[in-house]
Amino acid sequence: MFLWQTPRAMKTFGTTPDLAATTRVMAGNQGLYNGFLAAGLIWGLITGSAAIQLFFLVCVAVAGLYGASTANRRILFIQTVPAALVMLTVLLTR
Repeated sequence: MFLWQTPRAMKTFGTTPDLAATTRVMAGNQGLYNGFLAAGLIWGLITGSAAIQLFFLVCVAVAGLYGASTANRRILFIQTVPAALVMLTVLLTR
């Protein structure tokens, strides 16, 4: 959210300084959403609620499916598969 225009972020996401500057607000918005997802996952861990954990894991997995279908298939393995594995773990340990 705050590091979008750093060399590391630009290398990771394949952007140029001009593109990073142009998309700064969009990336900040996306970072805020990701922060809410992280907060929800932490909340689920703290409360121990499988329902909360599964809700936010499904959100992460669906976002990964969308990203894999519209941006880069690699997102499927980076985001969706781990979320699905953790969902399976949550379901099997309850």
